[in-house]
Amino acid sequence: MFDRLVSMNCRSRNTLVRRLAGQLLEKLYGCEIRCDQMDRTVRFAHHARGCTIVAAKIFENVVIFQNVTLGANLRFNKISEEWENVGNPIVCAGVIVCDGAKVLGPIVIGENSVVAAGAVITKDVPADSIAYGFNQIRAKDARYDFVFAQPMINAELIVQANNRSIEECEESRARG
Repeated sequence: MFDRLVSMNCRSRNTLVRRLAGQLLEKLYGCEIRCDQMDRTVRFAHHARGCTIVAAKIFENVVIFQNVTLGANLRFNKISEEWENVGNPIVCAGVIVCDGAKVLGPIVIGENSVVAAGAVITKDVPADSIAYGFNQIRAKDARYDFVFAQPMINAELIVQANNRSIEECEESRARG
């Protein structure tokens, strides 16, 4: 149902259908998604819970995790009496936007980049980069994929790693 509502919200030519789909997305999934040019291959982890997505364009094979904001960063100049920094982000192909990231303003996130969890990005990010912290950017290490890659990790490996960590923690606590 989520994917269908996103499609109706972003692709329907009928404004009433778009508005109703948007209202249902907000009510059922706690997200707001408005993007006229969003490729059909864009994926939202956790049904976009907590996301506000207002982008100029989102290209193919983008993955967006929960609590992400893509939106404006405009300001009004009281001297010139004009709005500045007008526009929304463009997210290029193959980008991963991690949990809680904020991507703001008329900026471009370059192809195959990763916006790290909790990052606040207000400037362009070159292709094949990692954006983290507040406008910190570095080149990606070509030897690794981050956060989302095919084939996905077997969930049992995560459970095993968690169990090892729990055992180590409990042993450490027992030693005092």
